Amino acid sequence: MTPPPAPAVETATAPVPLVSERLPWRHTFLSLKVPNFRIFAASHLVAVVALWMQRIAQDWLVLQLSGSVTAVGVTVAMQFAPMLLLGPLGGVVADRYSKRRLLMITQSVAALMAAVLAVLALTGVIQVWHVYAVALVLGLVTVVDNPSRQVFVHELVGPQHLRNAISVNSSIFQVGSMLGPAISGILLTTVGGGWAFAINAVACCVTVFSLGSLKAERLVATPAAPRAKGQLKEGFAYAVSKPTILYPAIMAAFVAVFALSTPVLMAAFADHVFHSGASGYGLLNTLLAVGALTGAVTSTRRTTLRLRTVVGSAGAFGFLMALAAFAPNELSFCLVMVAAGCASLLFLTAANQLVQVSSNLTIRGRVMSLYIMVLLGGQALGGPLIGSLAERIDPHAALLVAGGVPAVAAVVVALVLSRKGHLTLTFNLRRPRGLVRIVERRSTPGSYAA
Repeated sequence: MTPPPAPAVETATAPVPLVSERLPWRHTFLSLKVPNFRIFAASHLVAVVALWMQRIAQDWLVLQLSGSVTAVGVTVAMQFAPMLLLGPLGGVVADRYSKRRLLMITQSVAALMAAVLAVLALTGVIQVWHVYAVALVLGLVTVVDNPSRQVFVHELVGPQHLRNAISVNSSIFQVGSMLGPAISGILLTTVGGGWAFAINAVACCVTVFSLGSLKAERLVATPAAPRAKGQLKEGFAYAVSKPTILYPAIMAAFVAVFALSTPVLMAAFADHVFHSGASGYGLLNTLLAVGALTGAVTSTRRTTLRLRTVVGSAGAFGFLMALAAFAPNELSFCLVMVAAGCASLLFLTAANQLVQVSSNLTIRGRVMSLYIMVLLGGQALGGPLIGSLAERIDPHAALLVAGGVPAVAAVVVALVLSRKGHLTLTFNLRRPRGLVRIVERRSTPGSYAA
């Protein structure tokens, strides 16, 4: 007997919800009024600070053990390659099972891996292959953790506060990226990176405890997807059919492969260009995070959600990265990178929000896993590529490529959308601040370009 076909998932593009008036400043972090989200956000802040401490210590440790920027890129690749290969499977798991339970499992494994690194580093027996192995396991954890975490935000706050919660999460991540590298730089120059790994192990345990303390009755239940054949194919077809998912994913691919290899590039500039050592590496990453935090907070004030924001901010991010390659000194380099960090988060939050609000709840895990596969998997390819360019040619040339390719891609995507009648480029020689702008053409009701 032939089993009945799985229910079709709605693929029509609904109008993107808009905020008609700019929110007052007191509502910038409105989603934190939800008790469960407050608990989650507090533990997330602790976890992100510790995670960045571990990342900086891990990358610098590999650089010191191997003397190779390419080896740092390989570490990035080991951590993100599983998402590139297995990402869609993580989305299927996230759609089928309890997101909270999945996150508790993944964070427990992450705590164990951080503890292993801490023991190896503090006993002085750690080798590069140890870091590679742990990075690979953490990459496998990310396959399930990331889509589950993305979809779980909806369960915490519901549809009303989803966009604000995404921006708040991004802000928290950037506060962590600002504090973590600075603290890690201090630890690296005083007591060694092993303690950064130990702190991250404890932070992962805090996350597990906080997830267990959430009030289950206050969660917004997400219907579980039933087991059925062809669910991966269904998720892919759904994503490709919706421009508000497809084009952000295309831009994310270019940005991820090239422009998001900043840890590798900052290591190269700190070690080979500015000769500022571990503390300088931590400072460069902190300054990037300062700009990114500005972008994340700015995104909470966004009143409309537009495709042009995704394309324009990706192009701006790439342009600023390329511009930094011509900075004459460390001070000007740092200032441009702060601006680049701001543009990067304006792009990442806009793309994330647009993909999430464009996805049906029953398929959102698979859609987000595909998006994250592009975003993180692209970094697995880009880490070794940009690291190799920085080492074999020159860090400045690598940075120029890292920013230039996404900037050109943004122009090409804007032109494609223009031909399709969704976006248009405008030029105004009398307005230096808006010399070139990407704007939507007036759309029909229900158009995704709203």
